[in-house]
Amino acid sequence: MEEANQSVVFEFIILGLCDSWELQDFLLVIFSSLYLITILGNIFIVIIIITNLHLHSPMYFLLANLSFIDFCLSSVTTPKMITDFLKENKTISFGGCMCQIFFGHFFGGGEMVLLVSMAYDRYVAICKPLHYSSIMNRYMCIGLVMTSWIIGFVHSASQLVMIAKLPFCGPRELDSFFCDIPLVIKLACIDTYILEMLINANSGVLATICFILLLSSYSHILFTVCLHSKVGTSKALSTCTAHITVIVLFFGPCIFIYLWPVSIPWVDKFLAVFYAVITPLLNPAIYTLRNKEIKNAIKRLVC
Repeated sequence: MEEANQSVVFEFIILGLCDSWELQDFLLVIFSSLYLITILGNIFIVIIIITNLHLHSPMYFLLANLSFIDFCLSSVTTPKMITDFLKENKTISFGGCMCQIFFGHFFGGGEMVLLVSMAYDRYVAICKPLHYSSIMNRYMCIGLVMTSWIIGFVHSASQLVMIAKLPFCGPRELDSFFCDIPLVIKLACIDTYILEMLINANSGVLATICFILLLSSYSHILFTVCLHSKVGTSKALSTCTAHITVIVLFFGPCIFIYLWPVSIPWVDKFLAVFYAVITPLLNPAIYTLRNKEIKNAIKRLVC
């Protein structure tokens, strides 16, 4: 009897950010503009770094990869959200939902590890400057980027394996603008308590470990530069402040969503928007506005 009540789910209903058509029209303009700026900004950084020989260094190689990941991460959910503002009935196929989950965690997990790699690069540059060239060689840079992609893939694949075969037999409504595991798993018609704990541990532990490593790295960097001249301290503080700002903006929502025991729908939506839309937009702005070499490269390109 229990098996008879179970059915194959072909699509989910997305409730979106709000019900008001007037507000949806306003959000359509806002998010379309933000997405366009995000795409153009991140692609512009990649092109600047590739075409400018002065920026062919480990730090900018990692930054170009970060911009590429942000380009991909913003494209996982934002285009669907924008087109849904024009629809009365917002749905997503089961396959499309699984794709959003896979690529969202793939690029998100990869970005976490890449941010740790960027922190390691700054650690070597500031704390071990005489060994920087030998440590951060081409093979190390490629290895760090490949590691971020591999960990992102393993993290995402392990998440998807745990939920792809879940039976769904009840409501199909997702109170958000995209598919994410905490929302989808609640629609399963079996007890998912243990599975939820495993999934939250998978995402939460990865985010927390990376966050702790990043804080430790930058704390060590700041402690080291404080022992040097004020000029060196000022420059290092400027670089580290930009990195730390990106880290807090990226990891804050992730850790809150997966480790906070109480789910508040409007808070989860706000954090999801911040994570999926705002952070990929802020990354290029923060790194370019605070980086003299990139600003000089832009001036040379324009002139």
